Amino acid sequence: MKAFYAQEQKRHDPKAFLSSGAAQPNPEKPERVERLLAGAKSAGCTIERPRDHGLGPVSAVHTPEYLDFLEHIFERWQRIDGASAEVIPNIHPIARNGSYPASAVGQAGYHIADTACPISGETWQSALWSAWSAAEAAETVMAGAPAAYALCRPPGHHAFADVAGGFCFINNSAVAAQILRRNAARVAILDVDLHHGNGTQGIFYARPDVLTVSLHADPVRFYPFFWGHADERGEGPGLGYNFNLPLPRKSADAAFLEALEVAFQRIRAFSPDALVVALGLDAFEGDPFGGLSVTTPGFSRIGEAIAERGLPSVIVQEGGYLCDALGDNLTAFLTGFGGKAR
Repeated sequence: MKAFYAQEQKRHDPKAFLSSGAAQPNPEKPERVERLLAGAKSAGCTIERPRDHGLGPVSAVHTPEYLDFLEHIFERWQRIDGASAEVIPNIHPIARNGSYPASAVGQAGYHIADTACPISGETWQSALWSAWSAAEAAETVMAGAPAAYALCRPPGHHAFADVAGGFCFINNSAVAAQILRRNAARVAILDVDLHHGNGTQGIFYARPDVLTVSLHADPVRFYPFFWGHADERGEGPGLGYNFNLPLPRKSADAAFLEALEVAFQRIRAFSPDALVVALGLDAFEGDPFGGLSVTTPGFSRIGEAIAERGLPSVIVQEGGYLCDALGDNLTAFLTGFGGKAR
């Protein structure tokens, strides 16, 4: 299987975020790349650099207002007397249906959902190359490959059309799905990250051509809190095209695989022509976030089960944070997937 990654993705290096009101080291560290690269290579992947795809693939799923913000906000922020070294919002609107602030501070609050997305001088380029890795993987699958892996870092599934959140700036899974739609009448996105893919859900919530399915820790007491509940089914033309499967905290392999079968039933009913797998390895029992309890062999079984669907698949890296087994978990998933892919 081909894997896509560009070294520019490693330059984004956020320093801190707030967790329960306390400043903590940001867990979305560049070192994740080294662990994931090692895992992909151990699974037999060949690592290739994506090409520069320009703004077309990202502007297909994000607003021009938001992309302009991401590209220029750091430079503007530095002109503020006493501003922090990274762009971090300190005010958020309670509604986003009216005026648009002119100030950098106001726009930061408008376009960033939480404190987990500090923006530095390297963030824009890192996020672009991450998205271009997803774009390259999608084009590889469109060209006939049964599957391709995009080592996307920073991740993307918490990014809405015009809002960053949860370490995510550009929604890489949405970028891949939109590219697949050029050839595929229907595309399904299966998100197996620990956290609900709220940004992905938001981007496609009113669309019937992309089915979004997410397995994740129940958000009633877990990030992202306000999205990911079972009654969120889509709206307008997209009603019935969003399917959430929240799992009790600490659910392990058996419960996860059982929910995955329910997800497959819905995907089968949609009859997609292609699949995007939003791969979060943070469902692991030893991940620092500690929400679910999937084992390393469990990731292999998840990969096998998805591959058995026989769909052309773009595997997009989402979460999975620094722990000894991070690379092994990716190897397990990709090896399981490769052993069953048809």
